[in-house]
Amino acid sequence: MGTRTVLQHPDITRALTRIAHEILEANHGASDLVLLGIPTRGAVLAERLDRILADIEPEWAADRDQRLGTLDVTMHRDDLGHGIGRAPHRTTIPTSGIDGKVVVLVDDVLYSGRTVRAALDALQGIGRPRAVRLAVLVDRGHRQLPIRADHVGKNLPTASDERVTLRLTETDGTDEVVIEQAETQGRTQAEAQGRTQAEAQAGTQSGTQGAHA
Repeated sequence: MGTRTVLQHPDITRALTRIAHEILEANHGASDLVLLGIPTRGAVLAERLDRILADIEPEWAADRDQRLGTLDVTMHRDDLGHGIGRAPHRTTIPTSGIDGKVVVLVDDVLYSGRTVRAALDALQGIGRPRAVRLAVLVDRGHRQLPIRADHVGKNLPTASDERVTLRLTETDGTDEVVIEQAETQGRTQAEAQGRTQAEAQAGTQSGTQGAHA
């Protein structure tokens, strides 16, 4: 038992490259495409997808500064009243807005679906996209809401008492996805709490919401 690593840096890079190609294929090009990453690690993944798309699609590269943003969902979560402290992050919307656009929400791990539901609620206050799609690096199953990802880097069957953790170089100093068995989670709880506190402090320092939120 214990902890096992299921994805490392090359695997994550390959998965994101495949997702980028899938996004372009599904949209028949880059026309009207916008990426919105869900902080924290979803925003990092969106930045990586942005760089990959710029390398493979000239239309994206031509105006990529108008295609990438972040979407904070903190105030739309349904666990705010359950004693779970979360500091808001900044929402940044591309200068071209999202009205009439195809918005691809980018998140790290799809689990219950509640974060994505909160993201859809947050979008309502920002604009009216033509379509909304979802790209995630990992889908671990155990959905509690009728939500499905359009683009998945890795389908990862897990037990409900296991913990799936994504670490990225930009936020954690390394690239990996690990599964922690139930009996080892207690030993990593302090580390997880430390990361949450650090992210909360970073979110507070960067402001509660962006100018367009």
